[in-house]
Amino acid sequence: MKIVDASVIVTSPGRNFVTLRITTDDGVTGLGDATLNGRELAVVGYLRDHVAPLLIGLDPHKIEDTWQSLYRGAYWRRGPVTMAAIAAVDVALWDIKAKVANLPLYQLLGGASRDRVRTYGHASGRDVPELFDSVRARLEQGYKSIRIQTGIPGLQRVYGVGGSPDVAPDGWVRPLVEDWDTAAYLRHMPTVFEAVRNEFGPELPLLHDAHHRLTPQQAARFGKDLEPYDLFWLEDCTPAENQEGLRLVRSHTTTPLAIGEVFNTVFDFRTLVNEQLIDYVRAAVTHFGGVSPIKKLFDFAAQQQIKSAIHGPEDISPVGMAAAIHLDLAIHNFGIQEYAGYTAATEEVFRHAYTFTDGHLHPGEAPGLGVELDDELAAAHPYAPAYLPVNRLADGTVHDW
Repeated sequence: MKIVDASVIVTSPGRNFVTLRITTDDGVTGLGDATLNGRELAVVGYLRDHVAPLLIGLDPHKIEDTWQSLYRGAYWRRGPVTMAAIAAVDVALWDIKAKVANLPLYQLLGGASRDRVRTYGHASGRDVPELFDSVRARLEQGYKSIRIQTGIPGLQRVYGVGGSPDVAPDGWVRPLVEDWDTAAYLRHMPTVFEAVRNEFGPELPLLHDAHHRLTPQQAARFGKDLEPYDLFWLEDCTPAENQEGLRLVRSHTTTPLAIGEVFNTVFDFRTLVNEQLIDYVRAAVTHFGGVSPIKKLFDFAAQQQIKSAIHGPEDISPVGMAAAIHLDLAIHNFGIQEYAGYTAATEEVFRHAYTFTDGHLHPGEAPGLGVELDDELAAAHPYAPAYLPVNRLADGTVHDW
């Protein structure tokens, strides 16, 4: 069996997705997610111009060898563009291997370690009453664990609470500019969690994402202030590049910590795992180089009693989500899976075997990933420029996350 084609499909059924399809001489196809939110076309160029030509003629069953070749052969290692491209290849090859074996991918990863995959959903609101409505909506959808995000009094636009991109007079889409006030955030959020606990009780698992906005000292104080509300975790409390800063946070709060969605390799986690500075690793299959390396990360994390929590917002395509669910079902140290759902148009473009029932996911029993992409429908949703927001302080300074 040889690879005869590697094509890149870009589609935007609500938001942009980049998909790699690898085809063998036997007609078996595999899909991989290469989406990098706000920088999608950079990965498209990397795949089309530098990676796809190298795949032609290779044996698709040599997954580890291909991964090492793409990672080491480029000389310029790591980084989100490189690792998203490699992830797409790796996941597509696993998809092919499982299809040839006529087994769902999780069976090739050691089989199921659980019956279903626990998830958490997103609830947000501009104020507390609107947040309560969002929480109730998630509960009605079946979610058993919920991430809480809300607006901050005095701030007009806050990341994670909604907002539309800015369109300049010349028609170009530019990043949404949001305002920020750390002191106001630190004062307000504990009152939000107090209100949520009073409304929904002590048993509902609650999560919160600080989106890297705090210094280690601020994060330590924040984690301590949130302890009475028994969070499932506090996510990305401080910029993850400063791994040593988590020592200060860890020493001052027992609130569980989750970090890693912007990490691309196991080297980014080394200090955090070895020193047990976090409780959950948040890497994404799509941005971490694929199934092969992230499974190794989870094995590494398990040695320090750290659990998985694969990044899974709407900008991870159903292909990347399916790969995550197969891993979740198989690994021993599974924690929780982020799942925000998709637009109806996305569900039509990406037909999938995985299911969401009663707050839990299951990958299904279809061979491979269990995802197929409809080329005609994908073509009906062309790429649309979109970017993540930029935070600015009151004086106009770009906020250093």
